[in-house]
Amino acid sequence: QVQLVESGGGLVQAGGSLRLSCAASQRTFNSMGWFRRAPGKEREFVAAINWSANSTRFADSLKGRFTISRDNAKNTVYLQMNSLKPEDTAVYYCAADPAGYYSVTESRYAYWGQGTQVIVSS
Repeated sequence: QVQLVESGGGLVQAGGSLRLSCAASQRTFNSMGWFRRAPGKEREFVAAINWSANSTRFADSLKGRFTISRDNAKNTVYLQMNSLKPEDTAVYYCAADPAGYYSVTESRYAYWGQGTQVIVSS
């Protein structure tokens, strides 16, 4: 059974950085994405990357602060988050899509991790 395991969340002060990791068991997926759910809000798209890592997508509000990368040899995708703001506080979820769309749409992703909490203090 495929499992996605996120790590790297935690408490950080505003302006700080965190790197989230997501390790996929058993296989490498063509598309990997990150989503987040802030308290009281719906889950939203953060970033996605294709298999060769030559194409990425980001939520407009996060461009320039977040980057996504992957290491296919390790079946792992990363989310580097810089200049964090209190509004980045959320549970961050990793998602995997066997297809190559690296979509912004949740329904494209067949597999999901349990999430990792990120808290940004002001």
